[in-house]
Amino acid sequence: MGAANVIMQLSNPAVGQGVAHSRVRSGRLDVHPIKRTRTTLSYLAVAVLGTPDERRAYRRAVTRQHAQVRSDRDPRATEEYSALWVDLQKWVAACLFVGSRDVLDLVEGPQSAEVAERFLLEGRVFGTTLQMPPAVWPGSLVAFDAYWNAETAKLRVDDEVRSYLLDVARLGFAAGVLPERMRAWHQRLTIGFLPPEFRRALRVRWTDKDEEWFVRQRARLVRVERALPLAASSLVYRLLLADVRRRIRRGQPLV
Repeated sequence: MGAANVIMQLSNPAVGQGVAHSRVRSGRLDVHPIKRTRTTLSYLAVAVLGTPDERRAYRRAVTRQHAQVRSDRDPRATEEYSALWVDLQKWVAACLFVGSRDVLDLVEGPQSAEVAERFLLEGRVFGTTLQMPPAVWPGSLVAFDAYWNAETAKLRVDDEVRSYLLDVARLGFAAGVLPERMRAWHQRLTIGFLPPEFRRALRVRWTDKDEEWFVRQRARLVRVERALPLAASSLVYRLLLADVRRRIRRGQPLV
């Protein structure tokens, strides 16, 4: 589901161009897939499991990288953007919240209204671990839904960003390493996890047969996740958080 969430984030035209055109090659998924994946998952680990000091340290590191991602440095830009803009970071955080909520509902079942509201307030950490002020985050699910509906109405994916996103879905950076059949499976599964409005923005065909296949695949993944002990499910994030803490102690780069 991670690749689907990346596509959701980049379906915002400004975010999409900012990432697809980024000259910060050390942070590009298509150039350094392992490093980029580690950085992203480490950010999630720090946001959810880290201390306030660790979040501040990660925020400073990300800010230095984001300061270089601006449309005035991009001759191909048709959208104005800066990776430091709060509204774009709010959108990224909202996508991460929606993805987390969907996983929680799939694995544990629909949450009560009280739990859902509390989960929303906890979800603002996805933005505040970047540069988003806490006050910007919607204070209720009603406010969040209004924001989400307004933003998804603006989705637009140009041809260049579309090519980039489909390559992400198909794990193009792993061509020659992973079998073509596995990469095709990942692409189809990724498209399945996208809400319909994102599929439309991406201009991908999705049939009833595709949906039936996806529902079966998703059910298998949910069964596996439910069978795993919590310690196993969270192992990768706990290891990455330990790595972040080691890097902080040694004064090494975090991103």
